[in-house]
Amino acid sequence: MHESFKVSAPGKLMLLGEHAVLKGKNALVCAVNQGVTIICKKRYDKKINIISSLGEYTTELSRIKIDTKFQFVLTALSQQQKKIPSGFDFKIESDFTANIGLGSSAAVTAAIMAAIFVVSEQEINKTKIFECGMKTIHKVQGTGSGADLAASIFGGILLYRMEPFYIKPLKSIFPITVVYSGSKLPTTMVINIVEEKYKQNVEFFSAIYNVMDQSVPYAVKDIERNNWNDLGEIFNINQGLMDAIGVNNLVLSEINYKLREDTGIYGTKISGSGLGDCVIGVGILKQRDFPYQVIPLEISSKGIVVE
Repeated sequence: MHESFKVSAPGKLMLLGEHAVLKGKNALVCAVNQGVTIICKKRYDKKINIISSLGEYTTELSRIKIDTKFQFVLTALSQQQKKIPSGFDFKIESDFTANIGLGSSAAVTAAIMAAIFVVSEQEINKTKIFECGMKTIHKVQGTGSGADLAASIFGGILLYRMEPFYIKPLKSIFPITVVYSGSKLPTTMVINIVEEKYKQNVEFFSAIYNVMDQSVPYAVKDIERNNWNDLGEIFNINQGLMDAIGVNNLVLSEINYKLREDTGIYGTKISGSGLGDCVIGVGILKQRDFPYQVIPLEISSKGIVVE
Protein backbone atom coordinates (compact mmCIF):
# COMPACT_ATOMS: atom_id res chain seq x y z
CA MET A 1 0.00 0.00 0.00
CA HIS A 2 1.24 3.52 -0.86
CA GLU A 3 1.81 6.09 1.87
CA SER A 4 -0.94 8.21 0.34
CA PHE A 5 -3.70 7.69 -2.21
CA LYS A 6 -7.10 9.09 -3.07
CA VAL A 7 -10.51 7.58 -3.65
CA SER A 8 -13.31 9.29 -5.57
CA ALA A 9 -16.99 8.36 -5.79
CA PRO A 10 -19.65 10.07 -7.92
CA GLY A 11 -22.91 11.57 -6.82
CA LYS A 12 -26.17 10.22 -8.18
CA LEU A 13 -29.54 11.09 -9.66
CA MET A 14 -32.67 8.99 -9.35
CA LEU A 15 -34.18 8.58 -12.79
CA LEU A 16 -37.24 6.40 -12.14
CA GLY A 17 -38.82 4.57 -9.23
CA GLU A 18 -38.43 6.94 -6.30
CA HIS A 19 -40.44 5.76 -3.28
CA ALA A 20 -41.54 2.62 -5.15
CA VAL A 21 -38.00 1.25 -4.77
CA LEU A 22 -38.58 1.12 -0.99
CA LYS A 23 -41.42 -1.35 -1.65
CA GLY A 24 -39.20 -3.73 -3.61
CA LYS A 25 -39.98 -2.24 -7.04
CA ASN A 26 -37.53 -1.63 -9.88
CA ALA A 27 -35.77 1.72 -10.17
CA LEU A 28 -33.29 3.45 -12.43
CA VAL A 29 -30.45 5.41 -10.87
CA CYS A 30 -27.32 6.93 -12.39
CA ALA A 31 -23.93 8.30 -11.38
CA VAL A 32 -23.07 11.89 -12.33
CA ASN A 33 -19.85 13.72 -13.15
CA GLN A 34 -19.64 15.45 -9.77
CA GLY A 35 -18.75 13.62 -6.60
CA VAL A 36 -16.67 13.23 -3.47
CA THR A 37 -12.91 12.66 -3.19
CA ILE A 38 -11.08 11.48 -0.08
CA ILE A 39 -7.31 12.01 0.04
CA CYS A 40 -5.79 9.46 2.43
CA LYS A 41 -2.36 9.69 4.07
CA LYS A 42 -0.97 6.99 6.33
CA ARG A 43 0.13 7.89 9.84
CA TYR A 44 2.54 6.06 12.14
CA ASP A 45 0.32 6.30 15.17
CA LYS A 46 -3.35 5.43 15.81
CA LYS A 47 -4.83 8.88 15.24
CA ILE A 48 -7.61 9.59 12.77
CA ASN A 49 -7.71 13.14 11.42
CA ILE A 50 -10.56 14.31 9.18
CA ILE A 51 -10.53 17.64 7.35
CA SER A 52 -13.37 18.90 5.15
CA SER A 53 -15.40 22.02 4.42
CA LEU A 54 -17.59 20.99 7.37
CA GLY A 55 -14.68 21.32 9.81
CA GLU A 56 -12.01 19.15 11.39
CA TYR A 57 -12.14 16.11 13.65
CA THR A 58 -9.41 14.17 15.48
CA THR A 59 -9.70 10.96 17.48
CA GLU A 60 -7.92 7.74 18.32
CA LEU A 61 -8.80 4.80 16.10
CA SER A 62 -9.90 2.78 19.13
CA ARG A 63 -11.97 5.62 20.63
CA ILE A 64 -14.17 6.78 17.78
CA LYS A 65 -17.16 8.83 18.89
CA ILE A 66 -19.73 9.75 16.27
CA ASP A 67 -19.80 13.44 15.35
CA THR A 68 -22.92 14.20 13.28
CA LYS A 69 -20.89 16.25 10.78
CA PHE A 70 -18.89 13.15 9.87
CA GLN A 71 -21.31 10.43 10.93
CA PHE A 72 -21.05 8.30 7.77
CA VAL A 73 -17.25 8.39 7.71
CA LEU A 74 -16.90 7.74 11.44
CA THR A 75 -19.53 4.98 11.46
CA ALA A 76 -17.73 3.22 8.60
CA LEU A 77 -14.38 3.53 10.39
CA SER A 78 -15.91 2.29 13.65
CA GLN A 79 -17.47 -0.74 11.97
CA GLN A 80 -14.21 -1.64 10.25
CA GLN A 81 -11.66 -0.46 12.84
CA LYS A 82 -10.29 -3.93 13.64
CA LYS A 83 -9.15 -4.24 10.02
CA ILE A 84 -7.42 -0.84 9.91
CA PRO A 85 -3.70 -1.23 10.74
CA SER A 86 -2.77 2.37 11.56
CA GLY A 87 -3.98 5.92 11.86
CA PHE A 88 -4.78 8.04 8.81
CA ASP A 89 -5.33 11.62 7.72
CA PHE A 90 -8.44 11.95 5.59
CA LYS A 91 -9.12 15.11 3.57
CA ILE A 92 -12.64 15.13 2.12
CA GLU A 93 -13.41 17.26 -0.93
CA SER A 94 -16.84 17.53 -2.56
CA ASP A 95 -18.00 19.02 -5.85
CA PHE A 96 -21.45 19.77 -4.43
CA THR A 97 -23.18 20.57 -1.15
CA ALA A 98 -25.67 18.43 0.76
CA ASN A 99 -28.33 21.06 -0.05
CA ILE A 100 -28.76 19.48 -3.47
CA GLY A 101 -29.88 15.87 -3.57
CA LEU A 102 -26.97 14.33 -5.42
CA GLY A 103 -26.34 11.69 -2.77
CA SER A 104 -23.45 13.23 -0.86
CA SER A 105 -23.92 10.80 2.06
CA ALA A 106 -23.83 7.78 -0.24
CA ALA A 107 -20.84 9.13 -2.17
CA VAL A 108 -18.77 9.76 0.96
CA THR A 109 -19.79 6.34 2.32
CA ALA A 110 -18.69 4.67 -0.91
CA ALA A 111 -15.39 6.57 -0.92
CA ILE A 112 -14.48 5.94 2.72
CA MET A 113 -15.42 2.26 2.50
CA ALA A 114 -13.25 1.83 -0.60
CA ALA A 115 -10.43 3.62 1.26
CA ILE A 116 -10.82 1.22 4.18
CA PHE A 117 -10.56 -1.72 1.77
CA VAL A 118 -7.30 -0.23 0.46
CA VAL A 119 -5.70 0.43 3.86
CA SER A 120 -6.73 -3.02 5.14
CA GLU A 121 -5.33 -4.58 1.95
CA GLN A 122 -8.64 -6.15 0.97
CA GLU A 123 -9.47 -6.76 -2.68
CA ILE A 124 -11.45 -3.90 -4.21
CA ASN A 125 -14.65 -5.87 -4.72
CA LYS A 126 -17.50 -3.48 -5.50
CA THR A 127 -20.21 -5.86 -4.34
CA LYS A 128 -18.50 -6.31 -0.95
CA ILE A 129 -17.95 -2.56 -0.66
CA PHE A 130 -21.67 -2.09 -1.33
CA GLU A 131 -22.63 -4.62 1.36
CA CYS A 132 -20.37 -2.94 3.94
CA GLY A 133 -21.57 0.51 2.89
CA MET A 134 -25.20 -0.52 3.36
CA LYS A 135 -24.44 -1.55 6.94
CA THR A 136 -23.06 1.93 7.54
CA ILE A 137 -26.06 3.68 5.97
CA HIS A 138 -28.56 1.55 7.89
CA LYS A 139 -26.66 2.20 11.12
CA VAL A 140 -26.82 5.96 10.56
CA GLN A 141 -30.22 6.37 8.91
CA GLY A 142 -32.09 3.27 10.00
CA THR A 143 -33.34 2.76 6.45
CA GLY A 144 -32.43 3.39 2.79
CA SER A 145 -32.93 1.62 -0.52
CA GLY A 146 -29.21 1.58 -1.40
CA ALA A 147 -29.86 2.86 -4.93
CA ASP A 148 -27.72 5.95 -4.40
CA LEU A 149 -24.89 3.92 -2.87
CA ALA A 150 -25.00 1.48 -5.79
CA ALA A 151 -24.67 4.35 -8.29
CA SER A 152 -21.70 5.81 -6.39
CA ILE A 153 -19.92 2.46 -6.35
CA PHE A 154 -20.75 0.96 -9.77
CA GLY A 155 -21.24 4.11 -11.88
CA GLY A 156 -23.24 4.52 -15.08
CA ILE A 157 -26.98 3.83 -15.23
CA LEU A 158 -28.22 0.97 -13.09
CA LEU A 159 -31.41 -1.03 -13.09
CA TYR A 160 -31.74 -1.47 -9.35
CA ARG A 161 -33.99 -3.41 -7.00
CA MET A 162 -33.63 -3.41 -3.24
CA GLU A 163 -35.56 -6.60 -2.43
CA PRO A 164 -34.85 -9.11 -3.75
CA PHE A 165 -31.51 -7.43 -4.39
CA TYR A 166 -30.61 -6.94 -8.06
CA ILE A 167 -28.26 -4.67 -10.02
CA LYS A 168 -27.95 -4.53 -13.79
CA PRO A 169 -25.59 -1.94 -15.35
CA LEU A 170 -26.82 -0.48 -18.64
CA LYS A 171 -24.33 -0.01 -21.45
CA SER A 172 -25.78 3.25 -22.76
CA ILE A 173 -26.17 6.71 -21.27
CA PHE A 174 -28.28 9.64 -22.42
CA PRO A 175 -28.10 13.45 -22.31
CA ILE A 176 -29.70 15.18 -19.32
CA THR A 177 -30.58 18.63 -18.05
CA VAL A 178 -30.83 19.10 -14.28
CA VAL A 179 -32.56 22.08 -12.69
CA TYR A 180 -32.52 22.91 -8.96
CA SER A 181 -35.79 24.18 -7.51
CA GLY A 182 -34.10 26.33 -4.87
CA SER A 183 -35.03 24.28 -1.82
CA LYS A 184 -34.82 20.73 -0.51
CA LEU A 185 -36.48 18.80 2.31
CA PRO A 186 -34.51 16.00 3.98
CA THR A 187 -35.13 12.72 2.16
CA THR A 188 -36.15 10.89 5.33
CA MET A 189 -38.76 13.57 6.06
CA VAL A 190 -40.33 13.19 2.60
CA ILE A 191 -40.22 9.40 2.88
CA ASN A 192 -42.11 9.61 6.17
CA ILE A 193 -44.73 11.94 4.66
CA VAL A 194 -45.31 9.57 1.74
CA GLU A 195 -45.35 6.51 3.99
CA GLU A 196 -48.15 8.03 6.08
CA LYS A 197 -50.17 8.63 2.92
CA TYR A 198 -49.40 5.09 1.78
CA LYS A 199 -50.79 3.64 5.01
CA GLN A 200 -54.03 5.59 4.50
CA ASN A 201 -54.41 4.54 0.84
CA VAL A 202 -52.53 1.26 0.47
CA GLU A 203 -54.50 0.02 -2.54
CA PHE A 204 -54.16 3.22 -4.54
CA PHE A 205 -50.48 3.76 -3.70
CA SER A 206 -49.66 0.13 -4.47
CA ALA A 207 -51.25 0.56 -7.89
CA ILE A 208 -49.17 3.68 -8.52
CA TYR A 209 -45.99 1.93 -7.44
CA ASN A 210 -46.83 -0.96 -9.77
CA VAL A 211 -47.09 1.43 -12.73
CA MET A 212 -43.73 2.99 -11.77
CA ASP A 213 -42.28 -0.52 -11.62
CA GLN A 214 -43.74 -1.50 -14.99
CA SER A 215 -42.36 1.62 -16.68
CA VAL A 216 -38.74 0.78 -15.84
CA PRO A 217 -38.24 -2.12 -18.32
CA TYR A 218 -39.66 0.06 -21.12
CA ALA A 219 -37.25 2.83 -20.15
CA VAL A 220 -34.34 0.37 -20.17
CA LYS A 221 -35.21 -0.64 -23.75
CA ASP A 222 -35.46 3.00 -24.84
CA ILE A 223 -32.08 3.82 -23.27
CA GLU A 224 -30.44 0.84 -24.94
CA ARG A 225 -31.93 1.90 -28.31
CA ASN A 226 -31.13 5.62 -27.85
CA ASN A 227 -34.86 6.32 -28.17
CA TRP A 228 -35.04 9.64 -26.35
CA ASN A 229 -38.55 10.52 -27.54
CA ASP A 230 -40.19 7.52 -25.91
CA LEU A 231 -37.93 7.75 -22.86
CA GLY A 232 -39.05 11.34 -22.41
CA GLU A 233 -42.69 10.29 -22.50
CA ILE A 234 -42.00 7.72 -19.76
CA PHE A 235 -40.49 10.54 -17.69
CA ASN A 236 -43.60 12.66 -18.25
CA ILE A 237 -45.86 9.82 -17.12
CA ASN A 238 -43.76 9.23 -14.01
CA GLN A 239 -43.91 12.93 -13.18
CA GLY A 240 -47.68 12.53 -13.04
CA LEU A 241 -47.23 9.54 -10.73
CA MET A 242 -44.93 11.54 -8.45
CA ASP A 243 -47.61 14.24 -8.33
CA ALA A 244 -50.19 11.57 -7.47
CA ILE A 245 -48.28 10.45 -4.36
CA GLY A 246 -48.01 14.04 -3.18
CA VAL A 247 -44.38 15.00 -3.72
CA ASN A 248 -44.88 17.71 -6.34
CA ASN A 249 -45.20 21.43 -5.59
CA LEU A 250 -45.79 24.63 -7.54
CA VAL A 251 -42.11 25.37 -8.25
CA LEU A 252 -41.37 21.81 -9.36
CA SER A 253 -44.44 21.87 -11.58
CA GLU A 254 -43.39 25.16 -13.18
CA ILE A 255 -39.89 23.85 -13.85
CA ASN A 256 -41.28 20.69 -15.46
CA TYR A 257 -43.57 22.57 -17.82
CA LYS A 258 -41.03 25.27 -18.70
CA LEU A 259 -38.46 22.59 -19.54
CA ARG A 260 -40.97 20.79 -21.75
CA GLU A 261 -41.46 23.97 -23.78
CA ASP A 262 -37.82 23.73 -24.89
CA THR A 263 -37.20 21.93 -28.20
CA GLY A 264 -34.12 20.20 -26.77
CA ILE A 265 -36.07 18.44 -23.99
CA TYR A 266 -37.98 15.21 -24.63
CA GLY A 267 -39.55 14.78 -21.18
CA THR A 268 -39.10 15.69 -17.52
CA LYS A 269 -39.78 14.60 -13.96
CA ILE A 270 -38.78 15.19 -10.36
CA SER A 271 -35.51 13.48 -9.48
CA GLY A 272 -35.32 12.23 -5.91
CA SER A 273 -37.81 12.13 -3.07
CA GLY A 274 -39.57 15.34 -4.09
CA LEU A 275 -41.16 18.37 -2.34
CA GLY A 276 -38.13 20.30 -3.53
CA ASP A 277 -34.69 19.52 -4.92
CA CYS A 278 -34.22 18.83 -8.64
CA VAL A 279 -36.06 18.23 -11.89
CA ILE A 280 -34.33 16.14 -14.53
CA GLY A 281 -34.98 16.46 -18.25
CA VAL A 282 -34.16 14.00 -21.02
CA GLY A 283 -32.12 16.00 -23.51
CA ILE A 284 -30.09 19.23 -23.53
CA LEU A 285 -31.75 22.56 -22.76
CA LYS A 286 -31.36 25.04 -25.61
CA GLN A 287 -32.77 28.09 -23.82
CA ARG A 288 -29.94 30.21 -22.41
CA ASP A 289 -31.91 32.42 -20.01
CA PHE A 290 -33.80 29.68 -18.17
CA PRO A 291 -35.35 31.24 -15.02
CA TYR A 292 -34.17 28.53 -12.63
CA GLN A 293 -30.73 27.23 -11.64
CA VAL A 294 -29.43 24.74 -14.21
CA ILE A 295 -26.80 22.46 -12.69
CA PRO A 296 -24.06 21.41 -15.16
CA LEU A 297 -24.33 17.63 -14.79
CA GLU A 298 -23.84 14.66 -17.06
CA ILE A 299 -24.37 10.96 -16.49
CA SER A 300 -20.99 9.39 -15.72
CA SER A 301 -19.87 5.85 -16.43
CA LYS A 302 -17.36 6.03 -13.54
CA GLY A 303 -18.01 4.58 -10.10
CA ILE A 304 -15.43 4.46 -7.32
CA VAL A 305 -11.88 5.15 -8.50
CA VAL A 306 -8.72 4.52 -6.45
CA GLU A 307 -5.57 6.41 -7.45
